[in-house]
Amino acid sequence: MNLLKATGTIGGLTLLSRVLGLVRDSLFARFIGASFASDAFLVAFRLPNMFRALFAEGAFASAFIPMFNKRVADPEGNGLRDGLDFAEAALAVLLPVLIVMTVLLEVFAWPVTFVLSGKFNGVSADQFAYAVELSRWTIPYLMLISLVSLFGGILNSLHKFWVNAAAPILLNLTLIAALLGFHSDDPLVTARNQAIAVSVSGALQLFWLAWACRRNGVRLRLRRPRLSPEVKQLLKLIWPAAAGAGAVQINLVISTALAASLLDHGSVTYIYMADRLNQLPLGLIGIGLGTVLLPTISRQLGGGEDAAAMETQNRGMELALLLTLPATVALVLCGEPIAAALFGYGKFDALDTHYTAQALAAFSIGLPSYILVKVLTPGFYARQDTKTPVRFATISMVVNLVGNLALIVPLRHMGPPLATAIASTVNVWLLYRTLVKRGHFVADARLRRRAWRLALAAAAMGGMLWAGQGLVMPWVHGTWTVRIAAMGGLVTAGVVVYGLAAVLTGAFRAGDLKLLLRRGRTN
Repeated sequence: MNLLKATGTIGGLTLLSRVLGLVRDSLFARFIGASFASDAFLVAFRLPNMFRALFAEGAFASAFIPMFNKRVADPEGNGLRDGLDFAEAALAVLLPVLIVMTVLLEVFAWPVTFVLSGKFNGVSADQFAYAVELSRWTIPYLMLISLVSLFGGILNSLHKFWVNAAAPILLNLTLIAALLGFHSDDPLVTARNQAIAVSVSGALQLFWLAWACRRNGVRLRLRRPRLSPEVKQLLKLIWPAAAGAGAVQINLVISTALAASLLDHGSVTYIYMADRLNQLPLGLIGIGLGTVLLPTISRQLGGGEDAAAMETQNRGMELALLLTLPATVALVLCGEPIAAALFGYGKFDALDTHYTAQALAAFSIGLPSYILVKVLTPGFYARQDTKTPVRFATISMVVNLVGNLALIVPLRHMGPPLATAIASTVNVWLLYRTLVKRGHFVADARLRRRAWRLALAAAAMGGMLWAGQGLVMPWVHGTWTVRIAAMGGLVTAGVVVYGLAAVLTGAFRAGDLKLLLRRGRTN
């Protein structure tokens, strides 16, 4: 399997999803703005959004895929049937647990919302009751998206990556439809309709994945729950993997809670909007790479191809740096025109835009770390080691908490994002150092040679963007056509400068592109 081709497929669909997400966020800013209503919805959405990242993109996939692949690839077994038997056993235990968890969260929605928000810096009882109501509307999404992750893990193991990558598109389309068809002059009504739409989208995603599985010959039967040795092993791997894979998400929950409880109304929205922009390259690069690397490396290690696994991880690291470094520079330097072009109209005023750009710069400092976590953790999960990442994730969360407490007062809405970036960088350093010490990762000569050249090319691009953003600022408050043209021109100029600088410094050669295209045609 070609790494670039598979990552590109996932990245392309994720790009579509993220573009739709930006459309959704632009409409959200227009109809709801930065207010208590937006903060209440975003707190209600934070818990199911975290579970989506933990299960659909993290813990469940990290534990399930290597075990599923091992049974499918067993030369003495029955191939796919053995894998599906394991999946059915996992579903039999997972489903009742999810049902009970959903009921408990619905019953205890008040304390859950209190923990996530700190009661919104002293709002009235009626306002907090409204926030609890929104949480109750979004909680069913947790169960639905966890089941989606089971079907998605099976399809990823069968190299049907595109099906699972397309599922989040349904979330964005559903929320966009709710904003366009059910918005109101009252932001509280619009936010409530968004919360309802979240759970509706979960049902649509589950239907899509279940239908795709049937189309690919995968039919899971419902069984009585039984804690077989294999299921016990899966559960043993899931919980530490949840913390390991979800360190960034858990850090964001801490940041959101502190911002809601200590800062003015609207601060949660600034941090959320900045995170959404920061998530665009993370989704395109990190999730795509992580999705492809885990099954690829686990298959290579299962077949005794240690050298091939090392090569795969080196190329994953190189591809991550190639795409991440320019994105980091662009988001740090050009947050103002980006936020203004996307969100700066309707109920979202110029000050809201400025604060969002500040939070984006703080978040984006850690962008390479967020993505490298996705590249490095498969080196542990493919060897069924979930304890080491969870230990490092715990350290990372402590760093994040300390950073939040230290920075949130002096830096306000920039404090939590900066603390998250620092914590993620600590996590990456620990993961990298441990893989190297164990001999599971060695940066080859090509990666060492190109890494600093890529950084130099990104710096050259940054100089051009810094000089050019002043030219586009007068145009980012115009019509949508004008905004798109202005940002399109700035992005195009950045890509051209980065590409030329990468070629001139030797970070990327024309022959590399020909080789990648040739590999893509032969895979």
